[in-house]
Amino acid sequence: MPDWLTPQQWQAVLLSLQVSAVAIAASLPLGILTAHALARWRFPGHALLNGLVHLPLILPPVVTGYLLLLGFGRRGIFGAPLDEWFGIVFAFRWTGAALAAAVMAFPLMVRTIRLSIEAVDPRLEQAAATLGASRGAVFRTVTLPLILPGIIAGSIIGFAKAMGEFGATITFVSNIPGQTQTLPTAIYTELQVPGTEAQIARLVAVSVIIAMAALIASEWLGRRLARRLAGT
Repeated sequence: MPDWLTPQQWQAVLLSLQVSAVAIAASLPLGILTAHALARWRFPGHALLNGLVHLPLILPPVVTGYLLLLGFGRRGIFGAPLDEWFGIVFAFRWTGAALAAAVMAFPLMVRTIRLSIEAVDPRLEQAAATLGASRGAVFRTVTLPLILPGIIAGSIIGFAKAMGEFGATITFVSNIPGQTQTLPTAIYTELQVPGTEAQIARLVAVSVIIAMAALIASEWLGRRLARRLAGT
C-alpha cells in the first residue's frame, strides 16, 4: 500500500516496532527479577524499590526524558563512560528511543508479572525447597513455568506502552525523521502541518490497530493464566 502512508511514515511505523521490541527484550530479564523481588522477598528498601519502579508512571514523561538526558546524554553520568569506553550512544539515536520506551513500559510490565507471581501458591515453592532445591532451582522449575503466561502478558502490555511512548522519547532523542521519529512523534509532526488530516487519520488507525491487537492478546493470555492456576 505505497499510497496509504508515505515512505517516511512507514519508516516511523517500522522504527516504532523495532524500538518497542528491543525495549521489551532488553528490559524483560530485569523486569522478571524485579517483579520476583517485590512479590516474594522482604528486605530493607522494599518500599523504596517499589516506588522507584513505578515512578515513571507518576512523573510527567518530559521529566523522565530530561532525567534520561542528564544520565545517558553524551556528557551524562552514565552516557559519557558508555560512549568513551564502549562507543554506546543513546542521545538522539534510535537506541535512546528504545531506552526511553523501556523506562516508560517497565512499571506496567513489572506489575503484570508481579501479579502472576503472587497468584502462585507459595506452598508449591516451599515444597520444592524442602526437597533440597536451591532458590534458583525452585524459580526455574516451579515458579517460572507457572508465571510464563503472565510474563508474556506483561511483555505485550509493555510493548503496547512502548509503541505509544511520546514525551520521554521526544525529550531525550528529539524527532529526527529516519533516525528517532517513531509513530507518535510522526503523528505530532503531521499535526503541525495544515491539511494533513487524512495522513493523521491513517497514522492513528495504524496505532489503534497495533494497540488493540496487543490488548486482545494480553486479555486472551490473562484468561489462560487464570484457568491454568485454577486447574481447569
